[in-house]
Amino acid sequence: MNARPSPELRTGYLAFRSIPTRWADNDMYGHVNNVVYYSWFDTAVNALLIERGALDIHHGTTIGFVVETQCNYFAPLAFPQTVEAGIRVAHAGSSSVRYEIALFAEGAETAAAQGHFIHVYVDRATQRPVKLPAALLAVVDDLRV
Repeated sequence: MNARPSPELRTGYLAFRSIPTRWADNDMYGHVNNVVYYSWFDTAVNALLIERGALDIHHGTTIGFVVETQCNYFAPLAFPQTVEAGIRVAHAGSSSVRYEIALFAEGAETAAAQGHFIHVYVDRATQRPVKLPAALLAVVDDLRV
């Protein structure tokens, strides 16, 4: 079994996105439920890709499927905090990208949670893997550590 990772610092991430928490994100224990963190991972990465012109979710021929995801939790987050998602790319293959995301309480230097997901990029019609498009490769290169 692998040793539990330590929370990382904000300086290890190359792009950031603010995400406001919602009242409905809290669970009965008074903090954000664990499943919401995965939604934030997806939102942070896909919004960044859309904003940078690397992903067209409505008309693009290439889409990303999540094939693996993982998260470690270090400190609770709760409504009404604002969360800052740090994003970086740890690895890119010919048709896949491993995005690493850390979630920080607004202004915090240490991650409250961190993890990753892997997208395999596929042709929308055939759902078969395709080479990473040039626009996506440009964003990946900007985020690669």
